This record gives sequence, C-alpha cells and structure tokens, in this order.
Amino acid sequence: ERTSRSVRLTPAGRSFLPEARRILKLAESASQVARRIALGKTGSLKIGFTAAAAYGFLPDLIATCRTRLPEVDFSLKEMVSGDQFEALTTGQIDAGLLRPPIARPEFASRRVVAEPLLAAIPKRHPLASAETIAIKDFDDQPFVMYSPYEARYFHDLLVALFTRADVLPRYVQHLSQIHSILAMVRAGLGVAIVPEAAASLKIADVRLKPLKLRGATPVELFLVWRRDYENQLLPSLIEIATEIAGSHAGGD
Repeated sequence: ERTSRSVRLTPAGRSFLPEARRILKLAESASQVARRIALGKTGSLKIGFTAAAAYGFLPDLIATCRTRLPEVDFSLKEMVSGDQFEALTTGQIDAGLLRPPIARPEFASRRVVAEPLLAAIPKRHPLASAETIAIKDFDDQPFVMYSPYEARYFHDLLVALFTRADVLPRYVQHLSQIHSILAMVRAGLGVAIVPEAAASLKIADVRLKPLKLRGATPVELFLVWRRDYENQLLPSLIEIATEIAGSHAGGD
C-alpha cells in the first residue's frame, strides 16, 4: 500500500511475508548447492569394488574422501570386475576399483595398487617353518584354488605362474573369495596363494610367507571411470585415489 509519504504492506502482504522470505532463502540455498555441485564439492558418488579391495585400499580411500569431501554421500557396491564394467556402462556406478585387463577405449583408468603374492600355509604343514616359499614347493600339493569364473583374474594369474614353472598342484577346491580360501587353509584342506592385502585379515593358524618368483608378478588394482563422465566429483575422487596410491605398493 503506497501513500504520498510511505510504502507499507497490506494485511495480505504481511501474511505472505514469512512465506516470501522462506522462498527466497530456499532459492539462495539451492543456488549455493548448485555452485558447490558444479565445483565438485557436494553431491553423491557411486563406487564399485572387488571384495579384496576392501582389505586395504578402499578403507583408506573412503576415510580420506570423508575428511576432504564431507558433503559428499558415498554409495558402495561390491561387484566382480566384469559386473563393474557393465555398471560403469549403464551408469549404475561412477567409478570402480577392479582388476585388469582394461582394454576398452571408453574407459580411463589409473593403477592404484600393485602388491606381491604370499603363500598361505596351514600352521601344521611342513612348509610352515620355511622362511620363503618357491613355486616348485606347490607341485603335487593339495591347493585351494580360485574359481575360474567368479575369481578369473586370480585363477588365470596362478595358472600362468604354475605353467611357467612346470608345476601342477592338486586342486581340492575352487572358491571365489580370499577369506573363504584362507578359511579352508586354516581347516587344513590345502595351501594357497593370496595377495599381500590378505594379511590384514589375520586368520588364525594360517602362516603367510613371502613367495619367491623369477621377476615381479604384482597383483594389480585399478580405479576405472568412463571418459565421458558427467559427475563433477570424479576429478576429486581421482586426485585423492592417486595420492593414496603413493602409500600402497606400486601405485602409479
């Protein structure tokens, strides 16, 4: 209501004023959120990971991300590597921690872990007292092997090692998860080979021994994402993962 001397709200205007202020505040807040999303400071990230990644690299990654990106929500999905490629393609995840090979041009990747292999020996086995284990020591030994389907990366890696050394273990089980393999070693079903990160599981009555190899055969883990990504948080995730990789053996 306007007079020659002043401008004042009508009764209807006064009743609408609180709502108008609320709407303006919401608009300002939405604008700030939009700016922070565009700067890669807030939002959500969906990350796939293999089970073994949870033994070492993944906890360090998420802990650092929560400190550096406190306004970001993380959704974690445990998947085998093959399923992660499909999930990246369909947008179910923004990035994945998975095993090689990564020979698809639509994806970019960065190696974040390259760790050695260890021999897993039951504590009452004759090899349990050895300082180091050679590949030839597995010849004709009961061996808990990786599944050629659910754990193809580790299966193929070990088959190649045994073939080069002309060694043929006796496969007694084919399992997909490292903790399950170590449980069977503890039960005395056989020996096994696991990545160094498995030491964090601290399975009782299982001795983990350095493995003597002719040349490095690291177990590799890669952070993978789509080249045409849309999530503006990805550069921050890649930067943090690269920093953490420096504290894990062999990260690039």
